[in-house]
Amino acid sequence: MILGNLNDTKRVEGLHPLLPFLFEYIKKHDFLSMPIGRIELQGEALFINNDNPVMKPQSAQLIEVHRRYIDVHVPLDAAETIGWKPLYDLSEVSRSYSCEKDIAFYADNPSTYFTVYPGQFLMAFPEDGHAPIIGEGSLRKICAKIRL
Repeated sequence: MILGNLNDTKRVEGLHPLLPFLFEYIKKHDFLSMPIGRIELQGEALFINNDNPVMKPQSAQLIEVHRRYIDVHVPLDAAETIGWKPLYDLSEVSRSYSCEKDIAFYADNPSTYFTVYPGQFLMAFPEDGHAPIIGEGSLRKICAKIRL
């Protein structure tokens, strides 16, 4: 998992060939003025979900993992807490992996929590169990999906 500032993405852009394009796109667009929904950038290889979820308390949010995608979470208008626990430590399967949706859920408690602020990003890789959207109220955020 990587937590960083959107003003300082150069070091992580080398981790995947689509990251430079993604970060440039994020920096040039005002997602708060764009409609909620999916933004197709390169088909299934790279897309952004522009969302407005209601946040949940820590005790109610499940850990999720993906196999085929890297997630890049960017809160837009409020801080978001995201729990983390490595995949190899997860044991309480809540919902088995869905190949179609590229997601599995675990009922384990995260071992660490991060607060991600507007202007920051958090990248979650397949080995990163993560519990996003923790907090109070609603949140405008984007979550980019980069196919591995």
